[in-house]
Amino acid sequence: MMEEASQEREDATETVESRRRGVGPIRSCVREALEGYFRQLDGYPSAGLYKMVLTEMEVPLLEVVMRECGGNQTRASEVLGINRGTLRKKLQYYGIEE
Repeated sequence: MMEEASQEREDATETVESRRRGVGPIRSCVREALEGYFRQLDGYPSAGLYKMVLTEMEVPLLEVVMRECGGNQTRASEVLGINRGTLRKKLQYYGIEE
């Protein structure tokens, strides 16, 4: 029992430290993907990166949240922290089945 509590404290400390350093599983994946993107460019110029990254991130975010919420838009909008109308517009824009 004491070992479990100790492990939980260590895990919590690691999580706080990770946040402080700005490292988390999603952030790390995005960073690695961007670094890979620039490696593939091999010095060639890039344009419109901000919009491209937001789109690449937003589509799977919406898909996964909708799946996890069983297609319930009200619940998904709460999970995402956005208005339900905004969620509906985004789903329609990206052609994501409701």
